[in-house]
Amino acid sequence: MTGAMIRLFKVKEKQRELAENANGGVPIKKQSAGELRLHKDISELNLPKSCTMTFPNGKDDLMSFEVSIRPDEGYYLGGTFLFSFQVSPIYPHEAPKVKCKTKVYHPNIDLEGNVCLNILREDWKPVLNINTIIYGLYHLFTEPNYEDPLNHDAAAVLRDNPKMFESNVRRAMTGGYVGQSFFPRCI
Repeated sequence: MTGAMIRLFKVKEKQRELAENANGGVPIKKQSAGELRLHKDISELNLPKSCTMTFPNGKDDLMSFEVSIRPDEGYYLGGTFLFSFQVSPIYPHEAPKVKCKTKVYHPNIDLEGNVCLNILREDWKPVLNINTIIYGLYHLFTEPNYEDPLNHDAAAVLRDNPKMFESNVRRAMTGGYVGQSFFPRCI
């Protein structure tokens, strides 16, 4: 039995060698299970029209990408918000790390870009995918949630005075101060 296993490994080694030679001597990088799953997720994406995906490091680096969300309803209508995704090699067993690169006045996104979305933390399950996360992020802009805040000030204003919240969001999106924080224009 061991002789058969050794022969099998030698055959595999020879196949890899032949493939490398056919590839101009460049070693063929074996994809991790996370990369394979991410490739599948990306090929099956069904994004809302207001969302786009880009690969700043090129299509060879699928594990790092950006998603731009432009809400077409709600408080954040007309704004453009950029999110970076860092995907672990053990994806989908670990949720991607998602950060908002656009400074935004939002109850569920703090001023450093950390995002409070349950499926990125305690409710992550390997059956979820990139599409689910993007829809979750989009939903944060159409239905901000003051009950699970990262920005407690924005959450309190949304809860207690929705008109003032709307005014603060507009001021932040057009480029201006809300309290002590300056927000660059994103509209």
